[in-house]
Amino acid sequence: MTETTPHSTGSTTQAGIPAVSDRNSLTVGNNGPIVLHDHHLVETLQHFNRMNVPERRPHAKGSGAYGTFEVTEDISRYTKADFLQPGKKTEMLARFSTVAGELGSPDTWRDVRGFALKFYTEEGNFDLVGNNTPVFFVRDPMKFPHFIRSQKRLPDSGLRDGTMQWDFWTQNPESAHQVTYVMGQRGLPKTWRHMNGYSSHTYSLVNEAGERFWVKWSFQTNQGMDYLTNEEAERQAGANADIHRQDLFEAIKRGENPSWDAYLQVMPYEDAKTYRFNPFDLTKVWPKKDYPRIKVGTMTLNRNPENFFAEIEQSAFSPANMVPGTGNSPDKMLLGRNFAYADAQRYRIGTNFQQLPVNKPINPVHTYNFEGNMWYEHTGARSYYAPNSFGDSWSDQTGPVDNGWEADGELVRSSYDLHAEDDDFGQPGTLIREVFSDAQRDEFVQTVAGALDGVQEPVLSNAFQYWKNVDATVGQRIEDAVRANLDDTTVPGMGVDRDR
Repeated sequence: MTETTPHSTGSTTQAGIPAVSDRNSLTVGNNGPIVLHDHHLVETLQHFNRMNVPERRPHAKGSGAYGTFEVTEDISRYTKADFLQPGKKTEMLARFSTVAGELGSPDTWRDVRGFALKFYTEEGNFDLVGNNTPVFFVRDPMKFPHFIRSQKRLPDSGLRDGTMQWDFWTQNPESAHQVTYVMGQRGLPKTWRHMNGYSSHTYSLVNEAGERFWVKWSFQTNQGMDYLTNEEAERQAGANADIHRQDLFEAIKRGENPSWDAYLQVMPYEDAKTYRFNPFDLTKVWPKKDYPRIKVGTMTLNRNPENFFAEIEQSAFSPANMVPGTGNSPDKMLLGRNFAYADAQRYRIGTNFQQLPVNKPINPVHTYNFEGNMWYEHTGARSYYAPNSFGDSWSDQTGPVDNGWEADGELVRSSYDLHAEDDDFGQPGTLIREVFSDAQRDEFVQTVAGALDGVQEPVLSNAFQYWKNVDATVGQRIEDAVRANLDDTTVPGMGVDRDR
């Protein structure tokens, strides 16, 4: 096979047309919405969604259960959403997962854990698609397929590769905050019951008066946070690759129903313009001292699926599912996922995946989308088009939307505007210095050093500098540990291809 070298003039679309950027999507101003006519982004996401048949590309390995969400507090001053009103109880589904591993991979590889929730509300399905960490690796959806491929497998050997993983991370310094979480204790939760969940994204809420608020969701486990050591995780990966799936199923079967208290961080709409961090950057948190958590209610998982494939493997989540009183934000990753997730489900499960019982809303559906594969709940002889003259209702709202925001600027490909304290290494450095204990820092150093086993130059030196940028002392300790070969074990799930 002939070797190829990078084309000096850049990449193209699959039609051979020059691609303007593989790093930034097209937005209205630096902070504005992504536009649908960004063909390169749309093609990139659509093709990415169709790379594997038929399992999920990321989040392939997972499981879940049904439950209820009960609102115990009054947050009506922030939202008119019916399912978030005081005393409201809503049936829901939760799915937990790893990100990088395939369908048969071990539950205990070091990784982020998916935390996806579907609420069957009377105004339609509301989905929150988050993780067990409050941030993510990248802030622009153009980078997402590149990120996932870097965590998967080499094209020649089909093996996972530490050099490839660290090359992506060090070439994209905004990843440092999430990588710090992954290399810390949260990368190895003891069970799904013993981890928190986060929306990670910034969303919006709208109240009856039309006032808008920016919010972040978190779900705090009532079982207590608990973790595995590297050695325990590696042992479990060989002893029982489905340990987390088994733990959740058996706990609910015993009647030990896990629960999480739901909280919101609420930012007044105008605060976003001058807040010290860009509040829509998915790689950043809002410190609780600035925006304290406000309790909303409690999620309890109390019913196992009767059929894993029908109810869990075919479950489909999308952050585009937002009911009245909830909405998007200028978070570019959220806006990209609004398109990509639903598109992935139509490819993976089928055009009419939302007619399956696990995905079907409890309220009536009246849509002008018709036919397609497996169109079971058909619409008889009703009108195929809108507007029509035969009494078939249709929507015709015009003017400003209540869950939107102002945007003004040229169409540009650019990163977010930097706010006063924005950088890529500040928050992960704070996490290491001020949140980690001495013991956790020691464990972190050894974990990162193990994950760098076998990583090639120049990526290895880039990784040392990456961590020195986060924290000079910890970065030097990592380099010293690798140089001295103090730990020659490989971190579970971060294997290397030594032949590369």
